[in-house]
Amino acid sequence: MINVERFNSDKIRELREINHITQKQLGDMLGISDRAVSKWESGLSKPSGENLISLAKIFNVHVEEFFESISCAKNKKEEISSGMESLTELYKTGRGPSSSHTIGPERACMIFKDRNKDADNFKAILYGSLAKTGKGHCTDEVIRKTFLPYKCDVEFNHILEDIPHPNTMELIAYKDNTEQDRARVLSIGGGSIAFENDVVRKPERIYKLDKFSAISDYCEKKNIRLWQYALENENDDFISYMYNIWDAMKTSIRNGLTDTGELPGGLGVKKKAKSLFNSQHVDETPVTRENRMVCSYAFAVGEQNASGERIVTAPTCGAAGIVPAVLYYQQQKNGYSDESIVRALMTAGIIGNLIKTNASISGAECGCQAEVGSACAMAAGALGELFELSFDKIEYAAEIAIEHHLGLTCDPICGLVQIPCIERNAVAAMRAINAVNLASFLWDTRKISLDTVIRTMKETGIDMHRSYKETSEAGLAKINIDIDEK
Repeated sequence: MINVERFNSDKIRELREINHITQKQLGDMLGISDRAVSKWESGLSKPSGENLISLAKIFNVHVEEFFESISCAKNKKEEISSGMESLTELYKTGRGPSSSHTIGPERACMIFKDRNKDADNFKAILYGSLAKTGKGHCTDEVIRKTFLPYKCDVEFNHILEDIPHPNTMELIAYKDNTEQDRARVLSIGGGSIAFENDVVRKPERIYKLDKFSAISDYCEKKNIRLWQYALENENDDFISYMYNIWDAMKTSIRNGLTDTGELPGGLGVKKKAKSLFNSQHVDETPVTRENRMVCSYAFAVGEQNASGERIVTAPTCGAAGIVPAVLYYQQQKNGYSDESIVRALMTAGIIGNLIKTNASISGAECGCQAEVGSACAMAAGALGELFELSFDKIEYAAEIAIEHHLGLTCDPICGLVQIPCIERNAVAAMRAINAVNLASFLWDTRKISLDTVIRTMKETGIDMHRSYKETSEAGLAKINIDIDEK
């Protein structure tokens, strides 16, 4: 009987790529789905002993090739459990409409351009979701602008599907029409990027812990809050960085509340934040007013993002309106200081970082549950910190927020971050408030932990059909709306 506990998930991908076999082709050979192969390679599940024997035959290797020695497995486990990156890698300011389609590619091109100072011409090849929705997100425009004054040809490759991440791009540098350098870059969500084969050093993982259960236990033993845990791990400039993040959030709301006209892209979507903010009814109740205010703030940021203006990834551009809407309303209504809001943002950041580390914040990877669902959880955690709730209540509020976004698809019409994205930000902001209220009463009855629901989000995202993960191929994206090309 084969013991699969020491199964090395990287080995299947390595052998598959060496033999130029796609996940779908391998699945067909084994009589299973390509999603099952994907789960093996991501470590979410392990093949049966029978499947391992079949794999060994397909790749013409011994079954033992798929296993690690005990020492290697231990070292790998220690390496994987290396914690989380800085919150400055989560919260970033940049121009919309998409963190993975504009901010990420812009960062990648800047790095690649900087390391090829002698080049006189560039080329970018977009794959996966970048190819399918790049036009709607203006990815090609951002890339060309970043490489100025040099020329950059942008190719949309809709054929290659065997890629390491749905948002994959290839950058090529030329000198006198001769290739000088080539790099494959993954835009992994929230404006973060990863160069394949570690061409550029990955951000340091400064947090040792990467599970909410471990972090909350640590904080309770030391009698500190989540924001204080963040301060223990970040550098001396972190506090001023977070104040700048909050200032940028407030600016995006204020600018959005005064803006009018139509959003770019040709859908004819009117900007609604200003009218929503000013549309007070005679018989408006306090609850109705709260909903209207929160929604107007979320619309303001969403419309700024869709217009290509500067916003904060929280954790992404497409979900940027949720966290600031909830916190700005509390500051306006209850007079919370900027210091209190910044502490709440740190708490939200810990939750967002947990999701980014253990699941995904990329719509192209796990659907909109990874963007709006994550932002809703962050907003719930932030509000819980403002209200000085216990760790149990904060955890439950964040868990509720994610749980009721599980399976949410990323299918914006025409690939534009407008319908349903902007309205969805407003709905999620209200849901975050509801999650905190519910958690305040029922916190001691919960059955599911935050860590569990984050893991479930990842599994759901992997199982979700690719057509519903930022490809403009299914769902709302199939609705035929005439686009004004003028």
